[in-house]
Amino acid sequence: MTFGGESPMANLRRQNGRENPWKVKFWGVGNESWGCGGNMTPEYYCDQYRRYSTYLNNYGDNRLYKIACGANSADYNWTEVVMKNIGRQMQGLSLHYYTIPTGDWGKKGSATQFNETEYFSTISNTLFMDELIRKHSTIMDKYDPQKRVGLMVDEWGVWTDVEPGTNPGFLYQQNSLRDAILAGINLNIFNNHCDRVKMANLAQTVNVLQAVILTDNDKMLLTPTYWVYYLYKVHQDATMLPVFLTSDTYELNGKRIDAINVSASKDASGKIHITLVNIDPNKAQAIDTELRGFSAKKVSGKILTSAKINDYNTFDKPNTVSVKDFSDAKLSNGKLNINLPAKSVVMLEIE
Repeated sequence: MTFGGESPMANLRRQNGRENPWKVKFWGVGNESWGCGGNMTPEYYCDQYRRYSTYLNNYGDNRLYKIACGANSADYNWTEVVMKNIGRQMQGLSLHYYTIPTGDWGKKGSATQFNETEYFSTISNTLFMDELIRKHSTIMDKYDPQKRVGLMVDEWGVWTDVEPGTNPGFLYQQNSLRDAILAGINLNIFNNHCDRVKMANLAQTVNVLQAVILTDNDKMLLTPTYWVYYLYKVHQDATMLPVFLTSDTYELNGKRIDAINVSASKDASGKIHITLVNIDPNKAQAIDTELRGFSAKKVSGKILTSAKINDYNTFDKPNTVSVKDFSDAKLSNGKLNINLPAKSVVMLEIE
């Protein structure tokens, strides 16, 4: 695949129409080896990693980035063993964690037909991603204090029951405003841990699980999750800025979680971007905050929200949940004042 010289397999590639080698950077050595990828122990997996990665070589200027199979959710022992045994032989370590609305893999819940109790549990389960990254990162720091090895959250997203009438094996699910809230939370978490998290991937892109695009023959629509990616693209290749924010809590049935989730960055042109999620489906949140070390002159924004938390886009109504301009953020005497509507994702650009 990546070798430009003469060899039987390189020549076979040429015979099949590809003269020049591909430049493939990222290589996962095994997938979910703790489960469907072999039901291995971490010790056994380490031996298999050594074996297979032996044949992943750099050719020409193509530098490989080898990603070892990491933990299933909170299996911290897996991370401990793998980092200890093969930490110096990898560039990345994967992590898989899905948000299951009900917490029950046998009956995960509907993508669109859910009540507020199920919404609350979905968001609570999503926020667990922050704890996972912190605890796995602490173990990685023990063996890799220079943070050379990237934590690659290469499967994440919400996993619900399939849409009624569809093939269960195809994992087709709708995508509501709830999923946009969930995506915004996860991307903020990844941004805030970018010293260790070097890659994060929704498990699928089109028609499967938390997809950004749904199709039906020649029809196509963009999901609420797509629009979160549209808003958050401003963080790409930017410098993370630390954010300290205290917020009200969103409470239900005696449980509570922070109502606001946030991350920020500064791009190459000097503009600051802040992405905020108001988790509370019922109440707006008023934010008054300082912008230290930055002389702000102008603020503009975009918002993703809808009338109901379980609103979603259909082929007949593809724009029910889509991005609109946001003007409820003001600068005053060096402070930023924001009125964050309920159940919303907001991106602010500050110049």
